[in-house]
Amino acid sequence: MVLARRLDAEAYSLQRQGELGLWLQSWGQEAAQVGSIRAIRDTDWVFPSYRDHAAAMCRGIGPEELLAQWRGVRQSGWDPARHRFHLYTLVLAAQLPHAVGYAMGVQRDGADEVVMTYFGDGSSSEGEANEAFNWAVTMAAPVLFFCQNNGWAISTPTSAQYGAPLHRRAAGFGLATQLVDGNDVLAVRAATARAAAAVRAGEGPALIEAVTYRMAGHSTSDDPTRYRSGAELDHWATLDPLERLRRLLDDRGWATPGFVEELETEATELAAEVRRVCRAMPDPDADAMFAHTLAVETRSQAAERAGYAAYTASFVD
Repeated sequence: MVLARRLDAEAYSLQRQGELGLWLQSWGQEAAQVGSIRAIRDTDWVFPSYRDHAAAMCRGIGPEELLAQWRGVRQSGWDPARHRFHLYTLVLAAQLPHAVGYAMGVQRDGADEVVMTYFGDGSSSEGEANEAFNWAVTMAAPVLFFCQNNGWAISTPTSAQYGAPLHRRAAGFGLATQLVDGNDVLAVRAATARAAAAVRAGEGPALIEAVTYRMAGHSTSDDPTRYRSGAELDHWATLDPLERLRRLLDDRGWATPGFVEELETEATELAAEVRRVCRAMPDPDADAMFAHTLAVETRSQAAERAGYAAYTASFVD
């Protein structure tokens, strides 16, 4: 969790320095991600959303792999089959039907696997999410839906999104549901372990709604101070998942001498590695955005390509 937050902070800074085109922070949601992915097996498949960086790190995905897509040098940064972790999906809820379809394949193969998919509260209002819930139950697919309800769908609060919380709505589809404190990593792990065990045993698909908070903006493209109050941010800062876990370790005497210092050293080393691998990447190929869009290039697209090339060539190094 500490390492994920440090990587997240460094990536945000790199984006502000022009090294990344975009970044979506996971600050505040580390417990929901780490607790859940640590509760399933490494052989289980995961279909993430777009800010599940802590979960990705738990699957062994490194800084260079995580940052490549956001720098624009590759369409994707890692091998999904190697990590059993699908590529990030920026289209809201698109990964949910994908997860259900893959789970149906797992079911037909007779494999002892659970498919888990992450999504947010905003995605739960999309048609794809509700279609996925219904189809998963109808087909008894071994899929676990994990919603990180971080309070905001970009600038829309949950109070303006729906009349009933997701775990109640999902129960109407026939899903086995749980509501959990998403900032308590141990509670998340326990809830996910229970749900995954039931899904694996053939009891049908399940859903977990983990209530957490998005401490940063939706992405580096928006300003959260325009739509939420400082008082709200201050309240959730008191529920910070890292601080809660640190207090628990101290209270129980579970942290060995020097543990925190060693972890901070590791985080500092990771930050340096994040900066190094990002700056070592080539600049994105601006012309690549025009490739593979049309079978035969039109005159208007050719003009756009030439105009953009002239525009970028006018920059002074």
